[in-house]
Amino acid sequence: MVASLGAYLLSRDILTMSFAPKDTHEAQVQFALERGVPAMIGVLASKRLPYPSRAFDMAHCSRCLIPWGQYDGLYLIEVDRLLRPGGYWVLSGPPINWQSHWQGWARTKEDLESEQTTIESVAKSLCWKKIKQKGDIAIWQKPTNHIHCKKIRRVFKNPNFCNAQDPDNAWYTEMETCLTPLPEVSNISETAGGQLARWPERLTAIPPRISSGSVEGVTAEIFQQDIETWKKRISYYKSLNNELAQPGRYRNFLDMNAYLGGFAAALVEDPVWVMNVMPVEAKVNTLGVIYERGLIGIYHSWCEAMSTYPRTYDFIHADSVLSLYDGRCEMQDILLEMDRVLRPEGCVIFVDDVDVLVKVKNNIDGLRWDSRLFDHEKGPLHREKLLVAVKQYWTAPAPAQAS
Repeated sequence: MVASLGAYLLSRDILTMSFAPKDTHEAQVQFALERGVPAMIGVLASKRLPYPSRAFDMAHCSRCLIPWGQYDGLYLIEVDRLLRPGGYWVLSGPPINWQSHWQGWARTKEDLESEQTTIESVAKSLCWKKIKQKGDIAIWQKPTNHIHCKKIRRVFKNPNFCNAQDPDNAWYTEMETCLTPLPEVSNISETAGGQLARWPERLTAIPPRISSGSVEGVTAEIFQQDIETWKKRISYYKSLNNELAQPGRYRNFLDMNAYLGGFAAALVEDPVWVMNVMPVEAKVNTLGVIYERGLIGIYHSWCEAMSTYPRTYDFIHADSVLSLYDGRCEMQDILLEMDRVLRPEGCVIFVDDVDVLVKVKNNIDGLRWDSRLFDHEKGPLHREKLLVAVKQYWTAPAPAQAS
């Protein structure tokens, strides 16, 4: 079942981003979301997955039937882009332990042995180290830096290191059969990109991408201010919607314009999880920062439908989303997509300029949402306001029967 591992790890305070294609896992992503477990519709094909580089501590594939050794190792190269330095790749199912299962898999020993040999060869070419194989599970580890890997390029001619492409560019970006280089380090024991703090300190520690100056316009001071701002803002949100303060009332949250992930971070003590969305139209790409904080998210354009099923989120946060897309796509289309993914009796908090919110209210009245306009937490003289809306449960009337 899709996201079974994610559900297991949630109880251990570990967030998992599960994804599966719709065709071969019919509705299993929807089942996961209805259980309150993070999941997305997605597929490894020709485009990069919508996540930044160095995002995940571990990648796991259980009987996913992905041809890892084919296409010059293209799919393992994409996994390598997504893994943090020192991260792990875990594979279970075919061809691991083929000696015990080849008959049940209805494949020849030679075919399965060849597949595993190819996977092992690709992993070595990526400078991964095989940590363990026990039973039906094999584990590889990505190096903490590329000092040694660059030296052995004379042995493994392919894949070469990528040159020009931004490793965090992952929206309709073609996969490439080249190895994403890790940030430079001064010695073999140093972790490329900076050492992350342990959880839960990671959530509020200055992320390495910020401390290194890699994120334009975002300093350590701005990051700390954002943390304090969101502590106050979440408290204000809960005063406007008392159900937000009730544990268990909401579970699946969607932040449509996440910035540094402050909304999700401020809710970390509540029994909820947040899918942080980094609009590809945003001026600064901060999704890598969100992952360095131990949170999850995706790249997305709200001019398009989201890769999820209808009625899968309990709560949507839309901070300056409609202002961002003004002139790019129609407000009505974005609101209809929000209506599609929001569960009946789910809540939306819009934060935007008062003129924008007046237009929003006129539109959502037609969607049969109940809504109220409130002042910003900074006071009535602030142009930004809050619109708190609740989607109503209703069904279309039965068709009139012919007499």
